[in-house]
Amino acid sequence: MTKESLRIVYMGTPDFAVESLRCLVEGGYNVVGVVTGPDKAVGRHGSVLQPTPVKQYAVEHGLRVLQPERLKDEAFIEELRSLEADLQIVVAFRMLPEVVWSMPRLGTFNLHASLLPQYRGAAPINWAVINGDTETGVTTFFLKHEIDTGAVIRQVRVPISDTDCVGDVHDRLMLLGGRVVCDTVDAIIDGSATSTPQEEMITEELRPAPKIFKDTCRIDWSCSAKQVYDFIRGLSPYPAAWTALVAPDGVETVLKIYETEKVGKVVAGHPCGSIETDGKSYLYVYAADGVLSIRTLQLAGKKRMGVGDFLRGSRLGEGYMVK
Repeated sequence: MTKESLRIVYMGTPDFAVESLRCLVEGGYNVVGVVTGPDKAVGRHGSVLQPTPVKQYAVEHGLRVLQPERLKDEAFIEELRSLEADLQIVVAFRMLPEVVWSMPRLGTFNLHASLLPQYRGAAPINWAVINGDTETGVTTFFLKHEIDTGAVIRQVRVPISDTDCVGDVHDRLMLLGGRVVCDTVDAIIDGSATSTPQEEMITEELRPAPKIFKDTCRIDWSCSAKQVYDFIRGLSPYPAAWTALVAPDGVETVLKIYETEKVGKVVAGHPCGSIETDGKSYLYVYAADGVLSIRTLQLAGKKRMGVGDFLRGSRLGEGYMVK
């Protein structure tokens, strides 16, 4: 068996999944089909259909594309079966029913952006940064019934610096993931692939990585300055942490915060969420045990900007706070 003869079906949707597909295609692997999400209606009236990033790449390179609405649909199952895949690879896609992941003779493996068994779930990169971890990585594993619990094939670690935002870590893992996917395929081809049950890898309490919603992204200023700092960078640039900017008359406006800097410890008399500013160059917010300097932010209805531009246009003054 060679990489030219091994029939691969690839499944993925967002930008993160494009890199692994690119590595397979440019590496000469035999990708016989690509499964991705349906086109999405975009535009003011939803009149324009936008393909997924994976579909865009696949079409540009002449790959066969399948876009099922439902993964259990009989017509899709038959079309998938007709591709006669030896192996399926999943990167940032939907949860697969057993009829799909059990179809190839060599199984189906997934690339997950964490050091499994830690951070099983939909948002592993965000939660690793939010929790202040100093390292993360990527893992390939064989699929089974329970999500993100299959036996691990390959795992590579990378550091997270204190200044990394989730966008930085995402891009680093995206590039690394492409190489690890190809390495995993090579090991399966030459028979050297081994797999380790995740149950044997658990050495500490497991941290989950649930899907992130708008309410998840609200900043709690009663946390420590380090926790708030990590929370903000763990959601930057997307979906972005937010807080309510409260005017002296009680009117609240949503304020997204993308970048902060830890600048000192709390001075007595400043409650959590209180603001200090010169109205020109700095905007400090008090957390439970420290002060954060806001560097980049976005007021509802406005564009993202640096703190200086924001202050010059906002007339932020005494009596304002965040909560």
